[in-house]
Amino acid sequence: MTTTPLAEPRPVVPAATDGVPEKNRAGRADLALAAGLTAVIVTLLAWNITGFPSASDDEGTYLAQAWAVQHGRGLAHYTYWYDHPPLAWIQLAGLSWIPEWLAPGLTAVAAGRIAMLPVQAAGLLLVYLVGRRIGLPRWAASLALLTYGLSPLYLTMGRQIYLDSFAVVWILGALALALSPRRHLWHFAAAGGAAAVAILSKETIAVVLPAVLLALWQSTARSSTRPWAIGAFVSGLVLVGCFYPLYAVLRGELFPGPGHVSLIGAWQFQLGSRSGSGSVFSAGSGASSLLQSWLYYDAVILVAGAVASVAGLALRRVRPVALAGVILIVVALRPGGYLPAMYVVQVLPFFAIAIAGVLASVVAALPPAHVRWRWAVLGVAVAMSVAVVAPRWYVGDRRALSTDDNAPYAQAAGYLQDRLPGRAGGTVVVDDVLWLDCVDAGYPPDKVIWFYKLDLDSAVAKRLPGGWRDVDYVVSTPAMRQDPNSLPTVRALLANSTVIASFGPPDGLIEIRRVDKELS
Repeated sequence: MTTTPLAEPRPVVPAATDGVPEKNRAGRADLALAAGLTAVIVTLLAWNITGFPSASDDEGTYLAQAWAVQHGRGLAHYTYWYDHPPLAWIQLAGLSWIPEWLAPGLTAVAAGRIAMLPVQAAGLLLVYLVGRRIGLPRWAASLALLTYGLSPLYLTMGRQIYLDSFAVVWILGALALALSPRRHLWHFAAAGGAAAVAILSKETIAVVLPAVLLALWQSTARSSTRPWAIGAFVSGLVLVGCFYPLYAVLRGELFPGPGHVSLIGAWQFQLGSRSGSGSVFSAGSGASSLLQSWLYYDAVILVAGAVASVAGLALRRVRPVALAGVILIVVALRPGGYLPAMYVVQVLPFFAIAIAGVLASVVAALPPAHVRWRWAVLGVAVAMSVAVVAPRWYVGDRRALSTDDNAPYAQAAGYLQDRLPGRAGGTVVVDDVLWLDCVDAGYPPDKVIWFYKLDLDSAVAKRLPGGWRDVDYVVSTPAMRQDPNSLPTVRALLANSTVIASFGPPDGLIEIRRVDKELS
């Protein structure tokens, strides 16, 4: 006798999820999870963002250039010499309304850091999205986001105003578009456009382009549309990227020539004339010292990320991200090259995704029947995180959340705004950090001068025919005192001036000095 199994009775009351496609539910779960984790990380970034880390000259430089764009003074308030493509500080200028709306009255650097928070939020969300699009399970993509966002190195560098942060967001966006599961041609064209915007935000991110191309190649595997996808990507890249050299052509500044700056001349300086940082393997070199400073903040993500990037090259789905990490490692290790402090900003997201990707691949490689082994691997990873990583990150993160390194700058900015005697019409020499604070306080922009422009910019020297005697005040900061012998006018100012106010401890002392013209 044969029996026929009865069909399951249909429920009388529909389930709450009936009618909602599975893909939509999964997408909403991803969005809720990524947005929740991002909100936590951004809160940690914002906490004490005005106090830590110390304000840097680079931050002041980019803020001043954004100010120039915002006020219609061109791409920079001094001669723009094509040192970097301008798109990052143009974006920064577009975000300047955020601190003016949320917290008016902050110092310029503090306000600029708040304007960067949406950029960092976008980067965190894209780390999760790229993780998901290379096939990571939800827990692994979350691990990538948390590894990136909780690293003390990220909480330090991510608070600062760097062009690299914009470039990272756009190159992650290019990766996400290249890995899009829908595979529309416009996705690939948009990926090319996003990659171009990344390069026009910070040119050094161009080394990661092979990783984006690999992602596109893998995404279009076994598809007849691959040639069209590559064509769309290249079209987007070229069409957006050509605006920068076109700008130089239209201004007659593409090629070097007498009496003007040029795009190719700037490239020649960056690639051939700029002093290198030495080798990271040579004790005492600039590159070695910089690596030690990165390791001081967080050795975990750097060491684990480097290992995971190399190992990830053997894993197909992790390979694009791993390739990006390996390329950035090779560039950093090249002998004699220039290695800037903010370079690590580009490295961290790829390292974080590679770590999560390799761990997820190890777990997935275990036979499904051995569920206990999977739990054992995850248990070991969690135990190591609690025993090794958490204590290190707790110390670093606590420092980021509680230290106030910028109180002297805030006090000096307040003095320059309200108490400097005889400030009307006077010429003030400052570092990059305080320039915008002086301008915001009402000083004429052409009367506030970056200190190194006195000796390195002929246009500024022409405005001061009497040299240092045409300056009324100089604000001496650690950046100004770092190498005064290379700047004779600055050295003369420091030698022929008297301190009228000072702020901060000896190793970070800021002095406001009146120039003694009568005594010379």
